[in-house]
Amino acid sequence: MKNMHITWQSALAAEFTQPYWQTLQDFLTREQAAGKTLLPPETMRFNALQATALDKVKVVILGQDPYPTIGHAHGLAFSVLPDVKPLPRSLQNINKELLEDVGVDNRQTGCLQAWADQGVLLLNTVLSVEAGQAGSHQKQGWERFTDAVIQAVNQQAQPVVFVLWGGHAQKKAALIDASRHLIIQSAHPSPLSARRGFFGSKPFSRANAFLQTQGREGIDWRISPEP
Repeated sequence: MKNMHITWQSALAAEFTQPYWQTLQDFLTREQAAGKTLLPPETMRFNALQATALDKVKVVILGQDPYPTIGHAHGLAFSVLPDVKPLPRSLQNINKELLEDVGVDNRQTGCLQAWADQGVLLLNTVLSVEAGQAGSHQKQGWERFTDAVIQAVNQQAQPVVFVLWGGHAQKKAALIDASRHLIIQSAHPSPLSARRGFFGSKPFSRANAFLQTQGREGIDWRISPEP
């Protein structure tokens, strides 16, 4: 698990000895041996847990599974590599809500690394997918692993904002102590559901308002576009 920050390696150590973890690894090995392309590339699979240390998490943005388009997913939920154009529709909708909510115009860029660097854990409930087959790695063990990730954040002393987009993410609400942390739930930003409660949910301003009331610095949601 060298691709994770040391804080996560320590917090999640017990997971790597569980039978479900080996079953999951066996599944991924079989899929790869069958010639299937798995996304994101293995070296990027845990980027969210590398980019944001456990003790630095301020906001968790939780999605479903990685983009199934080759060249898009790089281990940070909803984010794409800097050269990806046009942006995925879900990310376009996130940027629309961001502009409406806090006046930040990130519509020309899709790499959210700058958020991760500030303490935004960009996590999917499932951390891999077969290229072209959205949802193909659900119910293989990833959900149990990301339960453990959420529980580790929930146990942190400092209050955190959990942004749960879509039904898969909202199932994690049961793992979160709402008396200490803020839970923001809405529809997923995908084109199929964004107009059913994602637009107008104001997650970015609400997250920063909560952090500031807890004495924590808010997130600068601005991202400089690539030259």
